Amino acid sequence: MRYNWWTSMRSGGEKPKVTRQLLLRVLSYARGYWWHIAGMLAAILLTTGLSLLTPLIFRNMIDVAIPAKDTNRLILLALALLGIPALEGVINVFQRRLNAVVGEGVIYDLRSSLFARLQQMSLRFFTNTRVGELMSRLNNDVIGAQTAISNTIVNIVTNLIETAALALVMLALEWRLTLISVMILPLFALAARRLSLVLREIAHRSMELNAQMNAHMNETLNIGGSLLVKLFGRAHAEEKRFRERAASVRDIGIKRAVVSSTFYVFFGLVSAVGTALVYGLGGHYVITDVFTVGTIVAFGSYLGQIYGALQGLVSAPAEFASSMVSFERVFEILDLPQDILEKENAGELRDVKGELEFDRVTFNYRMDDALLLREVKRYGRMDTVDAALSLADNKKDKPALRQTPENAPDLGEADPTSQARAVALEQISFRARPGQLVALVGPSGAGKTTMTYLIPRLYDPTDGVIRIDGHNLRDLTLDSLSSAIGMVTQETYLFHDTIRTNLTYAKLDATQAEIESAARAANIHNFIVELPDGYDTIVGERGYRLSGGEKQRVALARVILKDPRILVLDEATSSLDSESESLIQDALKRVMAGRTSIVIAHRLSTILAADLILVMDRGKIVERGTHEQLLALSGLYAQLYETQFRRERG
Repeated sequence: MRYNWWTSMRSGGEKPKVTRQLLLRVLSYARGYWWHIAGMLAAILLTTGLSLLTPLIFRNMIDVAIPAKDTNRLILLALALLGIPALEGVINVFQRRLNAVVGEGVIYDLRSSLFARLQQMSLRFFTNTRVGELMSRLNNDVIGAQTAISNTIVNIVTNLIETAALALVMLALEWRLTLISVMILPLFALAARRLSLVLREIAHRSMELNAQMNAHMNETLNIGGSLLVKLFGRAHAEEKRFRERAASVRDIGIKRAVVSSTFYVFFGLVSAVGTALVYGLGGHYVITDVFTVGTIVAFGSYLGQIYGALQGLVSAPAEFASSMVSFERVFEILDLPQDILEKENAGELRDVKGELEFDRVTFNYRMDDALLLREVKRYGRMDTVDAALSLADNKKDKPALRQTPENAPDLGEADPTSQARAVALEQISFRARPGQLVALVGPSGAGKTTMTYLIPRLYDPTDGVIRIDGHNLRDLTLDSLSSAIGMVTQETYLFHDTIRTNLTYAKLDATQAEIESAARAANIHNFIVELPDGYDTIVGERGYRLSGGEKQRVALARVILKDPRILVLDEATSSLDSESESLIQDALKRVMAGRTSIVIAHRLSTILAADLILVMDRGKIVERGTHEQLLALSGLYAQLYETQFRRERG
């Protein structure tokens, strides 16, 4: 088997592709730090030069000062031995500061670029990408990429300069001993590469086993998992299973420690061979008066330094390749094409009246893989474990499937009541005039939510045109479009922050009077002021400290504060108590007054108030009209009315 510099990366499933273009792009991130890098280079040269002086001082002490009993020279040389480390320490602190400025600066630049790029990606991208993978790119890969510039490259340069300087001094000092010490380098390099590969594979296996153990703990020690274990009486079984996982972690840890120790023992032996040869032959030369004792002492000191530098150079290619992989993953995000693009000459949507038109709109959720991140094997991550309990490999011989809402393969002879289909929306056409209320009704999965997502350009139609006040959405700036549209989704999302911060997210400069006015309109003000901290109350992650009705009213207040001309909302009231539902219904009347409203209707009162009802089934509008007109058709709407809505009237 051939071992080369990228072989050690192979167990990670990726071959680093260190191309000229990649290197130039990597170096472009160092462009703003050239003076700092130049300072680091100067510091490296100074410390390397100083490190060369110490053995020469020892040589002078042994060969000149001590034999001559020159006390003054001896004191000066001793002070030099004290001064050189002190000076090196000052220079190292200065170099470390420069290194930190470059490293942290590169992290800042990369993270800022990545975050800005991700903000430009469409909702389709996020529905097909794990949050954990994005976090890894923003954290682990950014730090790995930073390591290439601030650590790996610096270490390579340092070791190269140190090796070259030491080799020149050693040759000048004694060329025969230099040749002898170089003779063992091939053995040194071969051992380093082979043992590095073994250690890397053991390290990866260790991280995999730790991930399996952590995944098991994560599944069984949370409240849901713990409840299930107790209900089914599986405590002893899970204890046994955990012992097996923990034993595997223990065993691989022992193996890793033994192999690691063997690794360093071997390096020590290889270095000892060189040292023994140098001192053995050097001792012979001292006995035969070829050179002095001081020369062999100085040479031995240089020998330890050059072996250390060479060890760093041997491991540098693998480290550099790992850093390049991190850069490739970062660049992959930066180079992803945008799904939702804003034209260069896009116009501002001004003086919005609120006329909304769908013109033969078709849409499907299928996404080109070129717009998605490639799958990465990340060792030690719990989400890489295929099955947390059984450890079964669920991915073997199975094609990758991307889950998307309302998108399922067409399996030929389909159940007529099923909403599974290949195309989410097909030939949708309707017009909502300014101030009108349009209600969307239909079975679950018929395409209602998908249609509402197209209005604020969370997705773009596959075919057809959507217009506001006669303007194609693709011709408008995204910011002006966002300002004109307010949306309340079925799953209300609140940030883990105060009520005030969640409300002012709609209008950052909102005054307290405006905040309270919006809250009153949403029937939530009285509740907020009764809280211990009022508007400064923390709502918890995703607003979990609030009830469902309270979260929805906060979301409505947020939309009211935004004051959009077009309102899109999912009237989700099925899980609320009667009091919360009544408060929300009252708030909705105020919110929709005077606005063009597109509502996924779950309430008969909304349907009866609608100027236009669109009945959807399998991604198509199958019926349209008012309540009375649709009942007269005796079609799908009449069925829905009998099964879902009529009981409200009774």
